Amino acid sequence: MDNASPPPAPQEGEFDPVSPRSPVFNLPPALLATLVLLVVIFLVQTLLLPPKALDWFFFAFGFIPARYVTPLSRQGLEWLWTPVTYSLLHGGVQHIVFNALWLMAFAAPVVRRIGAGRYVLFWILSAIASAFLNAALHWGELTLLIGASGVVSALMGAACRFAFPTDRQGPAMQEAHLNPRLSIMEALRSRMVLMFVLFWFLGNILIAFGVPLIGDGSQAIAWDAHIGGFLFGFLLFAFFDRPPPPVDVDFVDRDVIEPN
Repeated sequence: MDNASPPPAPQEGEFDPVSPRSPVFNLPPALLATLVLLVVIFLVQTLLLPPKALDWFFFAFGFIPARYVTPLSRQGLEWLWTPVTYSLLHGGVQHIVFNALWLMAFAAPVVRRIGAGRYVLFWILSAIASAFLNAALHWGELTLLIGASGVVSALMGAACRFAFPTDRQGPAMQEAHLNPRLSIMEALRSRMVLMFVLFWFLGNILIAFGVPLIGDGSQAIAWDAHIGGFLFGFLLFAFFDRPPPPVDVDFVDRDVIEPN
């Protein structure tokens, strides 16, 4: 054996492992834009609008069921856009923070799966569905509906159709938005989905009877809009879905030695 001199010692930091940089919140751009829009609107209404202007702002862009029993000749065109614009307004810091957190949790896999364009359409139609059930139960009343909770509930319902773990095996399970879409019956046969749906409905039923689950119990919560949105997302998600991209799978087990 030759007497070789040892290799030179590496300089400090020469072989330090490089950790991949990943963003703190890995959110789809469309969802990030939604959160920015909600925050900007909330800051404008909170910091820039005096009380009288804020009342007008909520009247002009919030959803009021009484508009649909009032003759069109005696009102403006707010009845056209308010079934959607109400979902962009919030009544307080707690309101927008909770909706933003639920959006980040449930909207992210839905947006990654259906894309930005379908996500915008989903938001618009689920907001209308939430407002429709609210109007049906408060027909002709001068109540004000604001907040993204109905749309958030619709995104929860949509996520129940693909994002929850199932007994199915496969590489696509590694990322929720790549999971196969379950039929309505398949989703209800999933123990995890069924438990989530039951607890979700139980929570909203308690809210309907005046039992606050979190936050300020003195503020009315539109449980009916929540249910309208959830049913929309759960029952109609297939109309917005698109096939997940194929996943390349290497089935070769390199540790197995085939016999000659």
